[in-house]
Order: sequence, then C-alpha cells, then structure tokens
Amino acid sequence: MDYTRVFRMSFASIYPLYLTKVEKKGRTKEELDTVIFWLTGYDEKTLQKQIEIKSDLETFFAQAPQLNENATKITGMICGYRIEEIQDPLMRQIRYMDKLVDELAKGRAIEKILRN
Repeated sequence: MDYTRVFRMSFASIYPLYLTKVEKKGRTKEELDTVIFWLTGYDEKTLQKQIEIKSDLETFFAQAPQLNENATKITGMICGYRIEEIQDPLMRQIRYMDKLVDELAKGRAIEKILRN
C-alpha cells in the first residue's frame, strides 16, 4: 500500500484536529501533549518547534527523540486496521498516535493510555 500522501501530511495540520477531538470530550491540551510526549519523547519546546516548522509526519517521527519502548503494547483497531498487523513502521507509529488520541477522547485514564 502506498502511504506517501499520509506521510506528507503536516503535523501542524493534524495537531489542531486532535486537540478539537479531545476537548470536545472534556479532555485538555495538557493531556493530549502528555500522550504525544510519552509516545515520541518530544517535550513542550520541541513539539512546538515541529508545529512551527510544519514538519510532515515522516519528519516528525524521524526527528522524534525516542519512540517509547512500550509503544508496541498499543494494540487494537484504528481506521479499520489492526495496529499490530501494520507492516510499514512509520504508518504503525502514526496509528499508535491516532490510537492514543482516540483513547484519550474516549475517556480512558492517562495511566492506562501510557501503558507503563
């Protein structure tokens, strides 16, 4: 499958959509940032820089300080695909992030989302 179009999407365009999604369900920007920080290793300053320079998703994940070693514990369905069966590593990382945001929006406890 060709994921080029997805990989070229800017994180800056997706982040506000994530934020709107979680805020509509009563969650906060801080909680959203917490799950993104946990997954990618970014902090507030480096995440904001990625937004400002409008990094595409490929660059966003390539420059991530450290993908969390527990990310492989993120399983289940997202967008009709079973995450653990996605072969492309970058697409799997993107779907990890989507799944974390979905869980946050559905009201799951942060402690469970972070899979520590």
